[in-house]
Amino acid sequence: MQPIADIRRDYKLQQLLETDAAQNPFDQFAHWWQQALDAQIDEVNAMTLCTVDDAGQPQGRIVLLKDYDADGFVFFTNYNSHKGQQLLHNPKAALVFFWKELERQVRISGTVQPIEAAQSDAYFASRPPGSRLGAWASPQSSPINGREPLEQNLAALVAQHPNGDVQRPPHWGGYCLAPTQIEFWQGRPSRLHDRLLYTKTEQQWRIQRLAP
Repeated sequence: MQPIADIRRDYKLQQLLETDAAQNPFDQFAHWWQQALDAQIDEVNAMTLCTVDDAGQPQGRIVLLKDYDADGFVFFTNYNSHKGQQLLHNPKAALVFFWKELERQVRISGTVQPIEAAQSDAYFASRPPGSRLGAWASPQSSPINGREPLEQNLAALVAQHPNGDVQRPPHWGGYCLAPTQIEFWQGRPSRLHDRLLYTKTEQQWRIQRLAP
């Protein structure tokens, strides 16, 4: 077996210089996002969401980006889930994208708020029927006794709504993370990576280079 410590990769595909970076982090993200789409990265919208529980313990999990604009980055979940309850008590959170095929990482931190109900309704209606029913069938993050309760819940829902024509559950919807910092990381040889940090000020975004 190969020792774990021997697993390494030298990054050398691209560079990120201040002269090439956009002045606004959303423009820079849009540029990188399009390149990630063009590269046909699998699960390109997968991102790590980090929250903090009541004991001050950080918690991380993968969620999916579903929209972004100048207001922030949108994802959906069950409001009663662990992350939903953690965001209720402490709305500060962080997101991380890792696009290994491009040797890139984007780190985003800020404050999370629920989005408007109409936005959540519109997205819920666009989901596949099975996903809509699944949102009702699963008491997300609650302890359950095996898979049987989930399958029973789903079977009952399918019997009542064979076409998956259900309304959005009141406990399910979207959040938007409004960033105060966004860091763009580009892998470089010899571990001397490029890191540009955008920090929001009262009037504009400040750009700083960080040592790798």
